[in-house]
Amino acid sequence: MTGADVIIVGGGSAGCVLAARLSEDPNLNVLLLEAGGSDRHPFYHLPAGFAKMTKGIGSWGWETVPQRHMQNKVFRYTQAKVIGGGSAINAQIYTRGNAQDYDNWRQMGCDGWGYDDVLPYFKKAEDNDTFNNAYHGQGGPLGVSQPSAPLPICEAYFEAAAALGIPRNMDINGESQDGVCYYQLTQRNVRRSSAAMAYLAPIQNRKNLTVRKGVQVKRIVVDHGRASGVELVDGTRFTATQEVVLSSGAIGTPRLLQLSGIGPADHLKGLGIELVLDRQQVGANLQDHIDLYCITELSGPHSYDRYAKPLWAAWAGLQYLFARKGPVASSLFETGGFWYSDPQAASPDLQMHLGLGTGIEHGVAAMPQGGITLNSCYLRPRSHGTVRLQSSDLSKAPLIDPNYLSDPVDREMSIRGLKLTQEILAQEPLKDFILAERLPGPDVKTDEDYFNFICTHSKTSHHCAGTCRMGIDNDAVVDPRLHFNGIDGLRIVDNSIMPKVISSNTNAAAIMIAEKAADMMKADFGLAAELHNGARGQ
Repeated sequence: MTGADVIIVGGGSAGCVLAARLSEDPNLNVLLLEAGGSDRHPFYHLPAGFAKMTKGIGSWGWETVPQRHMQNKVFRYTQAKVIGGGSAINAQIYTRGNAQDYDNWRQMGCDGWGYDDVLPYFKKAEDNDTFNNAYHGQGGPLGVSQPSAPLPICEAYFEAAAALGIPRNMDINGESQDGVCYYQLTQRNVRRSSAAMAYLAPIQNRKNLTVRKGVQVKRIVVDHGRASGVELVDGTRFTATQEVVLSSGAIGTPRLLQLSGIGPADHLKGLGIELVLDRQQVGANLQDHIDLYCITELSGPHSYDRYAKPLWAAWAGLQYLFARKGPVASSLFETGGFWYSDPQAASPDLQMHLGLGTGIEHGVAAMPQGGITLNSCYLRPRSHGTVRLQSSDLSKAPLIDPNYLSDPVDREMSIRGLKLTQEILAQEPLKDFILAERLPGPDVKTDEDYFNFICTHSKTSHHCAGTCRMGIDNDAVVDPRLHFNGIDGLRIVDNSIMPKVISSNTNAAAIMIAEKAADMMKADFGLAAELHNGARGQ
């Protein structure tokens, strides 16, 4: 195959959805290109496999540049390199953000992206095992389920939050986001429901869809102001008769654009890259949530930490095999919630994730006798960073600079969130479970102490967005229909188009963006674009 009507670069959450939806029309030939390999390994399908993912499996292995506002701390920056992308390696948490996030996009000029506009696409994607109402759908490709393996300490966490006036919320994707909760998960039958499994696996024999794994795109080919195709690292070219679509994520998409000569002119010329189009905002506006964490040691085997030992690990495998219960059935971060660092905020500006163990993610301390981890992140960062190239050599990692805590408000609100997690874990309902707080611990007292602590003990939330932002101004990278400004036949469909990062995990939003983009593209191509809850595999 030397070409297609539509070439999609990137088989992550958005790319899989877009490929499946566009190829619903048998007259449209679609080619999906993914640099990563297959998702055959069991870790990609077992819920607890997430614990292996931030430690290198299915990842590019990238890091940030030293963060100058955090004592030059370097963050491991996990970006998926596998079919299914982030949905194949994340903690499976299904959150959509706050309705106000999308209404703010619309107020910024992004017509068609308000909450009322995007809600039907969230519902279209869903096959929810619990809810079927004004906020949720059933019958869509994506499995969305209640957790199957919570522990008693989760209920004690809810009671501890209630002691501080934080209510229980049974559906944080419903009418209100406020409160603590069991997160719904992108799972079906206690297995991960990645975008690859949900959207591609049921249609793998569709004749007008070709999926190529393990192939890396070197550049977008632009002829006379139009994207005509792509070139792979081995020199192979594929032509697109309709459009080239970039779905490589908030890091991968601006990286490929810059490697193709599309981006800030001075930066590209300095690397010896031939300039195709000067677009200053390509790779700018990087936003991410930084995660802080409080870790406690437990008074007994109240978490899943003991299952790290070989005998217990074997027992865990049997539990999952025969009962679909136990630690293997857990995403390990399926409890959390949304609350306020700023009491005057119009909607929650903090998110929490309760980890049913310690040392789950790369670089996070483990408690030898067992413990739990309560993460918090400030959801409205004012700090913006960049994605740039260190070289014209495709084998070199990009320069990822989230510019964490460059704005003092982010620093203040993040510390407030960390203090809130300490307060929750210190409440009476958790006394029977917790032996002592170990991190930050009693020696961290002043805000300066807290800052020094988080410069050592923090991580990315894996919620990067915004690097090819959508808008109607001249500097916007894409317009509200996701056309690239300045090059015909080129579109971007992934989280890089967010003008502002949403107030939660970002995977559900990536799927929504692709569902909406598919209908827009069908309309632009003159094809049927009916919004419906399509059955899986159709």
